[in-house]
Amino acid sequence: MSTCRKQVSVVDDEVGVLKAVEETLATLDVEVTCFVNPFTCLERLQLQKCDLLIADLKMPEMDGIELLTNVKRRIPWVPVLVVTGYGDIPTAVRAIKAGAEDFIEKPLDKSTLISLVESILHDNELANTVAGRPLTPTQTKVLKLVIDGNSNREIADLLNRSVRTIEVHRAHVMEKLGVTSMLELIKRAIALGLVDMPPTPKPDKR
Repeated sequence: MSTCRKQVSVVDDEVGVLKAVEETLATLDVEVTCFVNPFTCLERLQLQKCDLLIADLKMPEMDGIELLTNVKRRIPWVPVLVVTGYGDIPTAVRAIKAGAEDFIEKPLDKSTLISLVESILHDNELANTVAGRPLTPTQTKVLKLVIDGNSNREIADLLNRSVRTIEVHRAHVMEKLGVTSMLELIKRAIALGLVDMPPTPKPDKR
């Protein structure tokens, strides 16, 4: 059924590129949604399931690196394949450091694109089954405060909410991340990039 098909979003300010990508991916069993505006794309990604985002680096409304950074901050389980017509090593390094799964240059080689898309979708299948729904901004704040060791009462005071409201947010966070214990919550949040790993203490040389 169509509900089982992988969802691929593509954002590029060049309509011709969008059409080329859509036609190329027609050979795969995926549903493609195209965007010319990165802001619209980002909004939609937070509301609907996405198994892969293919994003251009050079767009007038929002730089591709900025879009990538926003995606990784808000919906970190969505893998991103970066496309650029200005491919060089520094740009590739920036994209990978910002969280891109891979990097492909224009003009797009169809076989390379298909191979990359298939590989990324396969590798990300587990992550999508675990975290299919994005956290709201408030839930993300609650998650970080929980992992920092704050109690429900302390979080309620910090966010100016009731303790009951924080309890509900916390329950929803655990449900969305598919965990039942604090240890699982910490591991899942770190694995998905929702929180940063604390820096490793330097050994005492004394």
